[in-house]
Amino acid sequence: MFMKEFLMNQAQLAKSASRILAGLPTETKDAALSAMADAIESRQAEILETNAQDVEAAQKKGTRQNMVDRLILNPARVAAMAEGLRQTVKLPDPIGHEDFHVTRPNGLKIRRVRVPFGVVGIVYEARPNVTVDAAALCLKSGNACLLRGGSEAIRTNSKLTEILNEAAISKGIPEHAIEFIKITDRDAVVAMCRMRKLVDVIIPRGGAGLITRVVEHSTVPVIETGTGVCHIYVDKDADFDIALKVALTAKISRPSVCNAMETLLVHKDIAKDFLPQISKLMVENGVELRGDETSREICPDMKVATEEDWATEYNDLILSVKVVENLDEAISHINKYNTNHSDAIITRDEVAAKKFQTLVDSAAVYVNTSTRFTDGFEFGFGAEIGISTQKLHARGPMGLEALTTMKYLIEGNGQTR
Repeated sequence: MFMKEFLMNQAQLAKSASRILAGLPTETKDAALSAMADAIESRQAEILETNAQDVEAAQKKGTRQNMVDRLILNPARVAAMAEGLRQTVKLPDPIGHEDFHVTRPNGLKIRRVRVPFGVVGIVYEARPNVTVDAAALCLKSGNACLLRGGSEAIRTNSKLTEILNEAAISKGIPEHAIEFIKITDRDAVVAMCRMRKLVDVIIPRGGAGLITRVVEHSTVPVIETGTGVCHIYVDKDADFDIALKVALTAKISRPSVCNAMETLLVHKDIAKDFLPQISKLMVENGVELRGDETSREICPDMKVATEEDWATEYNDLILSVKVVENLDEAISHINKYNTNHSDAIITRDEVAAKKFQTLVDSAAVYVNTSTRFTDGFEFGFGAEIGISTQKLHARGPMGLEALTTMKYLIEGNGQTR
C-alpha cells in the first residue's frame, strides 16, 4: 500500500507540473534544455563514477553482456546525450502549431492545434540515455514525465535526473516536471500503468517481456515500442561491395540495439558467390551464423537455424541466414517473422526496390543502406522517445510531434444550433 501511495503522490506532482509546462513559452523550455546539456557535460565525472557502480553491480550479478553494453556510459556517450539536448533546442516547438483551419458557412472559425499529452510515463530497461532523451523531448513538447528505469541503472538514472532537474528548475521549469521512480520492485510498473487519471500515456522501451507486461496490465493508453527482428535482403542485382559493408556493420556495430540486423536473406542466384564472402567477414568479427539447409550446403560451418531463430531478436553476435527463391519469398518471410521495426533491401533494380518498400510492413524500410539508421537522432528529431512498431498513434522513431495530441479551437459570434 505504501508503494502505491508513494507512486500516486509522484504522479500527482507530475500532473500539477504538466499544467504549468503546457503554458510555458518556447524560450523558457529551450533555455532549460541548454542548461541541462551544460550540466550533463560539466558533471560528467560524477555521472561516470556513478555509472561505474551500476556496471560493477550488474557484472557481479551475472547480467548478460548485451545488457551491460546498454548500461555502460563513457565520455562519448555522455557527449551524445548533451548533444541530443542541444539538437532538441534547435527543433521547432510543436505546441500551438496549427495544421487545420476552416470558416464554416455559419461563420464559425475552427482551428486544430497541437497540445501536450500532459504526463508521459516511460518504462525502460538498462539504457541511461533514455532518461535524458525522454526528459528532453517531454519538456520541449510541454509534457511532464514519470520515468521508471531498470534496476540495473538505478544509481545512474537517479544521478542524471538530479542533474537535469537542478538545471531545468534554475531556468523556470516547475519542480516535478521530471519525476523518476526509484522503486525497483516490478510491481511499481503495474501500479504506474493503472494511474489512468494521472498518467496520460505509457511508453515501454525494452524487451518483449517488458512490453507485454505493460500492455497486459495497463489501463493507461500505451504506445508500444517493440522489439527489433530486423532483416536485410540481398537481391540478385545487389552491388556486392554495398551489400557486404551494410550487412556487416548492421550486425556488428552495436548488436545489442533494436535496429541491428538479426536475419540475412540472400537471393538464390547469387548465394554461392555472396555467402562465402559475408560468412568470412562475419566469423572474423565473432558472429555465430545459423543457416537454413541451402545456406549450410554453401557454408557447412554454419549451425542449423531452427524455426525459433527466424523470430528471435538476439541482441548479440548471432545471425540467422536464409537463401530465398526470389523477391516475393523475401518479402513473405519478412512479413511473417519481423516485428514491424526496420528492414532493408540491397539492389540496383529500382522496380524491386519500390516493390520491397511498398509491400514490407515495417515502420522503416530501407534501400541500399543499413537498418541501424532507425533512430530519432539520425532522422533529425534531436532525440527519440522510442521507436513505435504499432500504427496508432505514432510509428517509427518518435520525436516531438509524437508526444502531442490535438485540440480544436472554435470561435463564433453567437451562433446556435
